[in-house]
Amino acid sequence: MKKSFTLNRNTTQRLGFGLLTIMAAGTVIPIIAVFAYIIIQGGGAISWNFLTGFPHDGMRQGGIMPAIVGTFYLTLGTAVFSVPLGVAAAIYLSEYASDNWLTRIIRIAIINLSGIPSVVYGLFGLGLFVLFLKFGTSILSASLTLSIMTLPVIISTAEEALRAVPQSFRTVSISLGATRWQTIRRIVLPEALPGIITGVILGLERAAGETAPILFTGAAFFLPRLPHSVFDATMALPYHLFVISTQVPEMPFQIQYGTALVLIVFVLGMNVIATVIRSRARAKRQW
Repeated sequence: MKKSFTLNRNTTQRLGFGLLTIMAAGTVIPIIAVFAYIIIQGGGAISWNFLTGFPHDGMRQGGIMPAIVGTFYLTLGTAVFSVPLGVAAAIYLSEYASDNWLTRIIRIAIINLSGIPSVVYGLFGLGLFVLFLKFGTSILSASLTLSIMTLPVIISTAEEALRAVPQSFRTVSISLGATRWQTIRRIVLPEALPGIITGVILGLERAAGETAPILFTGAAFFLPRLPHSVFDATMALPYHLFVISTQVPEMPFQIQYGTALVLIVFVLGMNVIATVIRSRARAKRQW
């Protein structure tokens, strides 16, 4: 009887592992196939002139340098506005705010804000930053709009990372004479850094790949020059890809897939940088 029970348990375990393997393969294989297809279709378009040149002939020729630089500026501007505010809000909710009905409502609101369609954020940014504050269609307006869109992700993940730090770390630090802020700055934040970085990268990756918010607030259809200030409009890879795929007739498919490949590599590059920083932070973690 005991042997039969052991056999049944082993069989169930193998079936469970087999099912999980099939599900994982069903998720990973299509992603790899799509990425490989984009590389095959767009790899031939990648060249030094394509990456550093300016578009011409109705964007059917030349490069995508303004779109690459514009995407970098928008992502950087989003990080400047959203990361300090998001981490500060997470610190307040995790370390200072009381667990009452108000903070619970705030957390629910943050979660709900992360599910709002990006086009709604774009319309909000158009009304507030472009028209009301008169920033115009600019990098500043687009960055502020993307910052508002990414804040819920950063706040939620950063708060969870801070809450994951053992309470004993705080207790020991305070018992040794440190203030609450010194404990947060020197103990809690360094220990929560890997999780915070994960949330920041998730938010910035979404910002880097969005089209709708920048369509209303800062993206230019065709701008064969680099922006000179935060009040200038700019080209961006997501919007540029949308334009050359839907609005430009007789656009070579190789250029479309090449642009998509550059955007994917841009996002993956952010992931690699975040992974390196996160790995080094985890190696120093004490738990």
